Amino acid sequence: MNARIGAAFLALVLSLSAVSARAEPGDYNAFQTLLNLAFPPGPDNPVTAAQQQGIYPLKPNPAGFADGFNRGAYYQWQTVKLAASTQAVCGNGSQYKFFVNRVPNTRNTLIYMEGGGACWDYASCSGQSGIRGARNPNGIPDDYMSLVNPGSSLVSPFVVRLHPWTSVKTRNWNLVYVPYCTGDVYGGDRVAVYGDPSGQNQPLIWHHNGVRNVRAVVAWLKNNLPRPTQMLSTGCSAGGTGSLDNYPHLRRDLAPTRGFLIDDSGPLFFAPEGADAQQYPSVRLHAAIRQVWGLDQGPLPYLESLLPGFTRANLGTFYAALAAKQPTDRLGHAHFWQDLNYSSYSYERFFPEIQQAPDLATKQALIHAKWATDTTRLKQALDTLPNFGGYFPQYRALNESHCTTIVDFENGDVQERGLELSNFIDSVLEGNGPVLDASESSDAADRAKPLNLIYALVDGLL
Repeated sequence: MNARIGAAFLALVLSLSAVSARAEPGDYNAFQTLLNLAFPPGPDNPVTAAQQQGIYPLKPNPAGFADGFNRGAYYQWQTVKLAASTQAVCGNGSQYKFFVNRVPNTRNTLIYMEGGGACWDYASCSGQSGIRGARNPNGIPDDYMSLVNPGSSLVSPFVVRLHPWTSVKTRNWNLVYVPYCTGDVYGGDRVAVYGDPSGQNQPLIWHHNGVRNVRAVVAWLKNNLPRPTQMLSTGCSAGGTGSLDNYPHLRRDLAPTRGFLIDDSGPLFFAPEGADAQQYPSVRLHAAIRQVWGLDQGPLPYLESLLPGFTRANLGTFYAALAAKQPTDRLGHAHFWQDLNYSSYSYERFFPEIQQAPDLATKQALIHAKWATDTTRLKQALDTLPNFGGYFPQYRALNESHCTTIVDFENGDVQERGLELSNFIDSVLEGNGPVLDASESSDAADRAKPLNLIYALVDGLL
């Protein structure tokens, strides 16, 4: 009982301190916040009968299903379980779960999609050692958030309320953490059977089920939480791609008054079907995942129906189509020019000259060159879209210069313009007029920075 009283007192203190800060659209006043502590607000935008029909319908948990959620348990991560009838499932066939940390003082909601690689064959989907694969091949444990939050070396300030040195507007919002266990950047819809090349193990049955998982999360949010006045979709790496490629239906069905997107290091590069891979380096990756993830059979036609101007024949058309569809939303993409993680997934297994490079330095140089080609084309496209900003720093001595928003928002600066990553994030979340576009031309200043002990520790744990 004392623990419960202590938790309630902490919720009261945090709630009133949040109310005393600058009020935002979607925030409750002090009286309503106190009332919410006693009478937690429920949904006001539930799933309709029409939304339960058609392609990728919203399928809520059935009535009476024990999802584990306590509406009045504020300021703590709660595990939400989804029934099999929602069509949500992890790659290995286990139950899909996600995590909610709600507050009583606002309707505003952040949806964070976890990063963690990708997979498209036996080695990468089974978690085989030495192969770049996908996170959580064995599914999601109930206590997952105790392993990654708070204080984890890899958690973003976006999902840590009391980060020791980084603050962001969304820290007092409702937080939704969407874990990654399907290996398809939240975009697939196919059950694949991958044979073991060695013949030593049974074939791996793998559910590339990303789209249906996100749809089930949306259904649950609509049936359990108030409609967000402001909503941010974000994540890094695979989660960055997921925050982008799921944004159209998140925006439509959760129906926030104001929508924001920050895709961190999960680009959809321009790669027209059948194009020359030397000019469009991601074309081979895109060709592979179209088949193994079932993209052409459901997910890409679905996106075409949501976004006029987007064509499945060239995934890079997504940016202009989304900017045109949501002209009042503020949208952003960021990644490092020297990223050696997402870039390795994109090219390493698709170009013989990279696989057969005589040494590591040559291999990395070839990867960087292809990444620069793709990044330059993306940067040029974003420069033409006033409500979709592009932010491209050079290098950070952390996680192979991959993901600008993990650990903290430091050292993602564009020094030649006197900009920090936080300037870009603030431009998306709080700015007016065109969203900031910025790019850094040299990595010399970044590499000259002194050793960051926290980053070195994190890299040692990876």
